[in-house]
Amino acid sequence: MTPDANANAKSDSVPAPAAELDRNTRGFIVAVALLQGLLLYLARIGTGFGLELEVSWYAMVLSVPTAMLLSVQRLDDRRFWSNAGLLAAVYLPLSLWAGWSATGAPDLSEATVLGPFAVSLAIGLFVALPYLQCRLSHGRWRAPYRELFEHGWQNALTLILTAAFVGICWAVLGLCAVLFKLIGIEFFADLFTTRSFVHLATGTMVGLGVLVGRTQHRPVQIARQILFAIFKGLLPLVALIALLFVASLPFTGLEALWKTRSATLILMCLIATVVLFVNAVYQDGEGEPPYPRWLRGVVDAALLTLPVFAALGLYALSLRIGQYGWTGERFWAALASVALSLYALGYAVATLRRGGGQWLGGLRRVNVAVSLVLLALVAAANSWILDPHRLGVGSQLAQLARGKAEPAKFDLGYLRFDSGRRGYQALNALKRDPRFAATAPAAHANLERALTATTRWEYRIERREAPKTDTPAQALQRIAAAKDVGAIDPAWLDAVVKQTLKTPGCLDDDGACALVAPDLDRDGQPEYLLCNVRDWGNRCYAYARDADGWRRIGESYLSQSAEGFKERLLGEPVQVVPRRWGDVRIGAQGKLMRLDPVTDCEGKKDCEP
Repeated sequence: MTPDANANAKSDSVPAPAAELDRNTRGFIVAVALLQGLLLYLARIGTGFGLELEVSWYAMVLSVPTAMLLSVQRLDDRRFWSNAGLLAAVYLPLSLWAGWSATGAPDLSEATVLGPFAVSLAIGLFVALPYLQCRLSHGRWRAPYRELFEHGWQNALTLILTAAFVGICWAVLGLCAVLFKLIGIEFFADLFTTRSFVHLATGTMVGLGVLVGRTQHRPVQIARQILFAIFKGLLPLVALIALLFVASLPFTGLEALWKTRSATLILMCLIATVVLFVNAVYQDGEGEPPYPRWLRGVVDAALLTLPVFAALGLYALSLRIGQYGWTGERFWAALASVALSLYALGYAVATLRRGGGQWLGGLRRVNVAVSLVLLALVAAANSWILDPHRLGVGSQLAQLARGKAEPAKFDLGYLRFDSGRRGYQALNALKRDPRFAATAPAAHANLERALTATTRWEYRIERREAPKTDTPAQALQRIAAAKDVGAIDPAWLDAVVKQTLKTPGCLDDDGACALVAPDLDRDGQPEYLLCNVRDWGNRCYAYARDADGWRRIGESYLSQSAEGFKERLLGEPVQVVPRRWGDVRIGAQGKLMRLDPVTDCEGKKDCEP
């Protein structure tokens, strides 16, 4: 066998499996998972502790036992138990802080506080777990990169396999319940839907799923190799996409990028995809470089563009923060963007500095360094050190103080519902502040609405003012009429102003409507078609006149871009297209049966009504 073949065999071989688990350890895994399900059931039926302690309960039950399930090797290993104690010592104060932040006021939206907390701590646990597992093997925190890599992917695949195992088990139980219901036996359907059974059975399934993932080494490693092969095939395509995007920027400019609200998300998703694929291809860095030299050059060029994506994403996010201030959501977006930007910068540097002549030789140091920074950021963001809600509330109050927002129209919903205890305390401080109350009576009313509302939707509905369109002249400022309309019927305009005729939002402050007069029923008398042009679509109302005056006869929504729609509506003729397939009425007095368009015409043309 040639040296190259030896190297490739080394790269593609299945890693040596971890030490086999003895019978006691296997039983321990299933027992801990069952206990985890029981503790979650107790929390579900109500512990009487209050939300603050319930958050800690859930955090501890979901984190510490999960880490134990994935890392246990021997029950007599003191390092294993000290790892569990260390996790508990870290997660307990963080969860108590999150519970404190999400409570302390009525009708808060706990999910906006606890959702990012749960996701970030799950990511932190996933990143920290390989270090804990290496400590079990070597007795120290510093571990070979190869083992960190192996543990990380093994944990990920074990969790995926466990989720699939649980899903299959529940599908089988569901089939059992449905099968026996066919013959009138409801026992199994009732049993499988009880809370106690759901939690205990799911816990047992999780334990068995983890056991399968940790003991069936060969199938898991083969699944990993298949996954890596897919990533290896897709990485050049992703690299080419990144290069084409950067090459297009000088010709397209950046204005379109700044106008969208999702620029940062999309750019950071590209960085995350490249990081994932590169790690899957690079693996532990001990094998021969993948791809031919020219194709590696394409990947290297794409890695060098990652800082461009990071800079654009951070700048787009900074524009929104500069315009609207910090919020909890923008804080977490900034945190994720900073972490991914560190990867982007590190990978670009690793591309330029070939450590030991290896392809991306510095990638291992970058991954380890960024993972440690990420752990520190997660801990700080879920504690009093960074506290996103303190930052967001302070920023929103600063927006008010600097006059960037009119107090009477400022949306206090974020402070009331989405920033936890901090926001509610800030609203009460505003209420006691004579300077805020003195700005305008409407500002004080806005504050009172925020404090008394029980949901964000209720607050938004109550603060929405009636459209300030009192005269036909004001209405005509928001409605552009086509040339064929001629003089707008005063009776129709009066009904619109008095709101006896509803419009598609044309009387709102941002109303931008167009009016045309097609003859919809072909009786020689024109009807009115009023369309409100929006970025997300165009809604049109149709009106007809009879002996009793004007009435609304129908409406339509066109999910079409607003660009150019209003100009075409006003400048081009509106054609009335008769329905090819008429409606049906059975008997002289029967109810009209209207034919709706179909989406599948079996390949035939002109089959829609």
